[in-house]
Amino acid sequence: MQQEYIAGLLNGDIKSLARCISLVENGAPGYESLLEALPASSPTKVIGITGPPGAGKSTLVNALIQHLLAAEKRIAIIAVDPSSPFNYGALLGDRIRMSQHYNNPDVFIRSMASRGALGGLSPKIIEVSDLVKAAGFDYLFIETVGVGQSEVEIAGIADTTIVVVVPEAGDEIQTMKAGLMEIADIFVVNKADRANADEFVKNLRILAHTRQNDAWEIPVVKSIATQQQGIHEIIAAIDKHQQLVSGNRRRHSLLLAEKAYQLIQYRRMTDISKKALQQEIEERLQSSSFNLYSYIRSKS
Repeated sequence: MQQEYIAGLLNGDIKSLARCISLVENGAPGYESLLEALPASSPTKVIGITGPPGAGKSTLVNALIQHLLAAEKRIAIIAVDPSSPFNYGALLGDRIRMSQHYNNPDVFIRSMASRGALGGLSPKIIEVSDLVKAAGFDYLFIETVGVGQSEVEIAGIADTTIVVVVPEAGDEIQTMKAGLMEIADIFVVNKADRANADEFVKNLRILAHTRQNDAWEIPVVKSIATQQQGIHEIIAAIDKHQQLVSGNRRRHSLLLAEKAYQLIQYRRMTDISKKALQQEIEERLQSSSFNLYSYIRSKS
């Protein structure tokens, strides 16, 4: 059965892709061999969309989809949503936020629950993104939950990382140096029709200039996603950055090393349960000699 799924996946069959993702997400028996059968490389452009809550990331992705569909491209979107604390399912639905594209055969949309991941990404996002890439899409957008500056994991997965901000973030621009500023390949100032947008863009470009290198200076693009303004410029910036990173063996090896580190870390922790730890510690606390660090060493 898995061979059928793989064959369908490689032929771009959406149902096979969805089944493969479910197998991987649920850790079904044999899912590792499914992943090991994936091709070594893919031409899919992987774009990370991150930024603070309320920046309009979903609206921007909607606008990008519309623009790319007009150019006859196939697009996949993985929307990483906050988890329910009760069942770890996604709280926000991509079917609601991107409903106008949901039934389009050239668009694949999948919600994934973050399941408490500190970086804002689902623990399975690397495997799922590789499955999507194998299905032959032109673009894969990974939209994150927007939990703030801790959300830097996306830079270890995406070829191009877009940080979406709004003019109201002007007072926080200096603190961006230590967080989102470090991972952005492209800045998008969305809702640019608001007050002080031009001043904010100017200051952000000054900061971006301080991070430029010989090959790339971070562009700052103004957009009003609800009106499709600035979308063409964003796509142009994405394609230009993709041309730069394509074939860059050092960057590719860095991305793969980051993915390998996260996957190894996650798999080594699979037998660790917070609930079981809490129960065991609760029992051991009955002894006055309990020491956290001795307990940790006993688990190593």
